[in-house]
Amino acid sequence: MKTAIVIGATGLTGRHITRKLLASEEYARVITFSRRALRLIHPKLSSHVVDFEEIDKWAHLVRGDDLFAAMGTTLATAGSKSAQYRVDYTYQAGVIEAAANNGVARLFLVSSPQASLKSPFFYSRMKAELDAFAKSVPFSTRVFFRPAIIRGDRRDHRPAEKLGGMISEHLATWIPGMQKYRPIKGKTLAKAIVNCACSELPEGNHDYELDEIFALA
Repeated sequence: MKTAIVIGATGLTGRHITRKLLASEEYARVITFSRRALRLIHPKLSSHVVDFEEIDKWAHLVRGDDLFAAMGTTLATAGSKSAQYRVDYTYQAGVIEAAANNGVARLFLVSSPQASLKSPFFYSRMKAELDAFAKSVPFSTRVFFRPAIIRGDRRDHRPAEKLGGMISEHLATWIPGMQKYRPIKGKTLAKAIVNCACSELPEGNHDYELDEIFALA
């Protein structure tokens, strides 16, 4: 019976991950760290409302077996590239480092199919930086999930992302090679992530592209 740690638990994918972990017999305890309170009560759940700018004050609490990292925002919501970078990279990297230092064995990270340090796009470079950082700290197992656009009922409105999802879904029907950019529901992605965590997963680094994610779900 394991202890899971979740960051991004108030977001679309993260809240589904949290519910799936709470329902799983593999996990006895689920610990969440978030900027606002969860709308969820469960005997297995320990939730912490924290300031990610002051992780040194609570880094010692990031202890368990598996870390699930699903934090993220958009440029429009954040207001600037530096603000988006702080959420998507700095905050997550801080928790990832704390978890590794505290002996957490496995990391399950929501990344991007376009992550590349050489990308001309800010978002793709940022995701690649986080992937590289995750590989630099001592986890026994790291799993990177690479969905494109994640669909579902969000508390924040993302019209550009919704439009992008419609376009990507249409293009994926007609253009070879575009299938890996078609949208996926946050609930489906979360199911795949938790199913992966509950499977017989060997140590090392693992990458799951969209078709593999759908197969896991």
